[in-house]
Amino acid sequence: MRKRAGIGRRAGALIAAVAAVGTVAGSPARARAAVGEALPPYTFDSAAQPVRGALSSSDARPLEAGQAYRDTLGKNGKVYYRVALDNKRNTYVSVVAVPRPGGTVDHGDGFQVSIQDDSGTECGDQRVSFSSARYARPLAAYARRVVNPDSSGCQEPGNYYVVVERTTKEGSDPADWDLEIRHLSEPLLKKAGPTGIPEAWPSATPAPLTGDPKRRQGGSGVHDAASLTRGEWRSDIRPGQTLFYRVPLDWGQQLFATAELGSSATGDAYVSSALVLSLDNPALGHVDDETLGYSGKQATLALGPQRPVAHENRTSYNEATSGMRFAGWYYLSATLSPEIAKEYGDGPVPLTLRVNVLNAAKGEPGYDGDPGPFAVTPDDRKAAEKGASGAQTAAAAERGDSMRLVAAAGIGTGTVLLLGLGAWTLVARRRAA
Repeated sequence: MRKRAGIGRRAGALIAAVAAVGTVAGSPARARAAVGEALPPYTFDSAAQPVRGALSSSDARPLEAGQAYRDTLGKNGKVYYRVALDNKRNTYVSVVAVPRPGGTVDHGDGFQVSIQDDSGTECGDQRVSFSSARYARPLAAYARRVVNPDSSGCQEPGNYYVVVERTTKEGSDPADWDLEIRHLSEPLLKKAGPTGIPEAWPSATPAPLTGDPKRRQGGSGVHDAASLTRGEWRSDIRPGQTLFYRVPLDWGQQLFATAELGSSATGDAYVSSALVLSLDNPALGHVDDETLGYSGKQATLALGPQRPVAHENRTSYNEATSGMRFAGWYYLSATLSPEIAKEYGDGPVPLTLRVNVLNAAKGEPGYDGDPGPFAVTPDDRKAAEKGASGAQTAAAAERGDSMRLVAAAGIGTGTVLLLGLGAWTLVARRRAA
């Protein structure tokens, strides 16, 4: 009986783990705040470590590759972090800045992230701002240091510095911004690939998707972004809320995405920049964004056509083209203006995303090592079909590791018992003989 009870506990744990994984797909399990309730806060990476940006490069704290961090940044603040780099991998450091919800911002408010060598030379930077959609929402940008034998700067191994600088106009909310920081690295190619970008490329919008949208509520941050595949996806979004999604794009594949706000029966007042739809790449570098006005009727915006994912895109000076530089999870975020609440109430507005992924996947460009997040795996495709977020797939992997440990322990114990029983039987037979 004791043995059977032990098996029952293990079986119960396995059933619970399977059930938890099974509830991932399209589930209405994601909590949606009711009217009048506070919006869900930004979901930070649960594995992010606290770090404090220094006021001088001399005091900069290190950022380890593959790790996420959390910090804060004050009004017009400028802080430094340190990364130790070799000449065998490209480096990307991204920052997601999260202002206080409801805070006042100006079109020029934003931040810049850059990587500098020990002589102050800029290796790569990106700046993002709220632009015409002047309401607080998460913004993402990255800095990069690319190994290039033909370049004269930023090529030596050693200490480099990540600089994050915030710009806040007079009259804007001076409250600190939360920061989510990630340091990723990318292997070089075994041999040089093409560097020329085709002048002609398929930019025509494909035929629109039709049918009944499937419900898949967006996440509250990059970490719990809902996974999407090709199709139509329905969420509910409240004024001031930002929803996050992710789409796996392999080499050679091309993304087309539109967002539609559903009609309202409560008014017809016009709200400019009512919706912002943004696209960020697997290193959380900003690629593109579009805004949409709303007057109570259904309205749709489309992101500009994006080039197919290709390694050579990185040679372009165009930010949108350069951003489509590697395979992996691409992130869509949609933010609804707080002004909607004044004209249409605080209730949720129907949001439909239409995601179209064209072209069959091509082979990788020939990395000299594990591409890490810059690839699309069979598990990624399964996660996209089920709607599993990064947080859910990580939790499922941890549960899987735990069950494997339990199984290994069970097998090991069973093996010892069988060996012992065999030895006892052999001794007994010899004595009988």
